[in-house]
Amino acid sequence: MKLDRIDIKILYELQKNGRITNVELAELVNLSPSPCLMRVKKLQSEGFIVGYSAQVNVGKLGQTLTVFTEITLKNHRQIDFARFLAAIEKVEQVIECHLVSGGYDYLVKFVTAGIGEYQTIMERLTDLDIGIDKYFSFVVLKSPIVKPHMPLTSLFPL
Repeated sequence: MKLDRIDIKILYELQKNGRITNVELAELVNLSPSPCLMRVKKLQSEGFIVGYSAQVNVGKLGQTLTVFTEITLKNHRQIDFARFLAAIEKVEQVIECHLVSGGYDYLVKFVTAGIGEYQTIMERLTDLDIGIDKYFSFVVLKSPIVKPHMPLTSLFPL
């Protein structure tokens, strides 16, 4: 499926507000409701829209600790990466994991109840012998900018 400007705009609006009504969405993308709904269903069936979820204000639930961790593996064979990923994906507190270029292998984002929980997780991961050579932790003090949506209209201008 080749996307056009209207499809990108639909995706952009839906990622900002997944609960928007079809009529409201149609107005924002300058379509009538029926063709707009047909496009949304097509975007879903083609896998461009993979689901809808609620954005929870975790800060209202209580205090948490966010830590970005740079992880370097001992070896760099495919099996080493696979072993590491198999273990890290089982850790519920891992919110993101990125294979990156540069001086380390992975940048991992943890959200934990506190420093004690984070330390316990890291000790367990290093004890598992999943190939971690070293890691550096960066505790988030404040997150002044967090955007839950991608700038689709500027990333994919049509």
